[in-house]
Formats: sequence, structure tokens, C-alpha cells
Amino acid sequence: MRPKKIGLIAHTAKPGVAELTRSLCQEFERFQLPVLLEAKTAALAGMSSQCTVADLGRQADLLVVLGGDGTILHVVEQLTDVIKPVFGINVGSLGFLTCANSSTYSEAVECIATGKMTFSDRTLLEVTVRADGRDPIVMTGLNDAVLSRGEVSRLIRLKTRVNGESLTEFNADGLIVATPTGSTAYSLSAGGPILAPESGAFVITPICPHVLTNRSIIVGESATIEIEVTEREYPVFLTVDGREPLHVEAGAIVEIRKSDRVLPLASLPGVSFFGVVRQKLKWSGSNI
Repeated sequence: MRPKKIGLIAHTAKPGVAELTRSLCQEFERFQLPVLLEAKTAALAGMSSQCTVADLGRQADLLVVLGGDGTILHVVEQLTDVIKPVFGINVGSLGFLTCANSSTYSEAVECIATGKMTFSDRTLLEVTVRADGRDPIVMTGLNDAVLSRGEVSRLIRLKTRVNGESLTEFNADGLIVATPTGSTAYSLSAGGPILAPESGAFVITPICPHVLTNRSIIVGESATIEIEVTEREYPVFLTVDGREPLHVEAGAIVEIRKSDRVLPLASLPGVSFFGVVRQKLKWSGSNI
């Protein structure tokens, strides 16, 4: 697929990103590919634009994101009703979501311009918070939904159901529900398994559970996961993809299911998920 119009978004606090933005624009111009710049990105590079990320999502065929995995998560958050394919160029070390390094930007542009990209459809979460007497709050996430305690160092109670059937009441520091994409993030740090992007599953991982037999559990992506906050003494917070925490009151239910939308994540030819895992986690094999 050769895109007709590129949307360019950068993490403006990253060093060297202004020069990289200008260089990318010149490269895309060489291939006669028009580029729309997000407003803050344009200002940093000494150019002019009033476009928001949502505007680029509606007008461009491919979003090129300069930064890291967190930058891509932030972009997905702002893509509201329309989600376009994302091509990540990492400014720093190679991430799990970015597929090219800033030093190889010219090769990345050529790959885009010649339509040699491959795409992986990444599952998104739809997270709904329901509390008595209030309108539901709905959020979309690419990585995970995390229920956790506040600053008080005490365990919290979270009654969890899958497809209406009771799983358990976790007594833990918190609980993570992750997509395959998010399985290499917080869930992995909490001892959860790595899921391949096409595995068609979610993983539920407790954070420091009081009962040592409480372990990660994998459920199908068609499942509906309900987490009821039964903790009444201490505050519980919900964070989706690392955004601003939302206080969830006792008795509220957080419902997590697969979104109807997906994120087409672009990759360079020859770059595979397992290759990135080997590199990122430094799996070089045994010397025994």
C-alpha cells in the first residue's frame, strides 16, 4: 500500500526531533508525497500548521510518529473516531511498537513511498466505568487497563468476573488487563506472559497478590471482563495506557472488552515481533 498523504507527529521534547522532522519532509517531497504536520511538530521545525492529531487521523492515509512507544500510545488516545495506520520511528532505542530508528529515516521513507510496508492489526481495549447515578465513562486503550492503589501502601480488593462468571476477588496492589501488544509492558514487569500480536487473547495479571496462587490468566479476546471495586477504605484508581488516573469509587464496575476498532501497525520488511522481542529482551540463547 502506497499512501497518498502522510501525517507527521513528533514527541517535541525528544532531542534532535526538529531536524529529523525537516529531513523527513524533504525525503517525502523527493518521492512527491504530501505531508501534513501536527501543529506543535510544525512549530518546533519552524513550519506552519494548525492540524491536531485528530485532524491528521481524518485527512492522512498513514501517520508517521517520531518518538517512542509512549508517543504512539498518546497518538492513539487522540484519534477519536478514525484510526489510521501508524508507522513509528524511534528517537532513542528500539521499542516494541516502533519499527525503524531515526538514523535510518531515509530507508523508512523509501519503504513507505514504495508501498513495501507490512501491517499488523493490533487489538484495542474498550474500557467502560459504570457507577450508580452517573453516565458511563468510555476509554480506548492499546496496551492495558490498570486498577491500582493510591499512595497508601495497602492492598485493595477487586472482584473479577469473566463472561459473567466469578473468577476471584483479588487482594493485591492492583490488577492489569492487557492486550497482546500490552503484554510486553506493565504486565510483563508484573510477571505476566508475552503474547504474540495475533494470539487473540487478553491477559489478566495481578500486581503483588496477597494469595501466592493468584497468577496471570489468559482469556479469549471475545471475553467481557468485569472488575468490581469492593475496597471501601482506600482509594482505587484506573489508568488506561498510562494516562491520568481516574478515581474509581467503591461499588463501581470497570468493564473491559475488545474494541470494534483495530490499530494497523506498520513495520519494515523483515522486522518481526519475535525479532524485536529477542533484541529488546536480549535473548541471545544459552552458552551452557
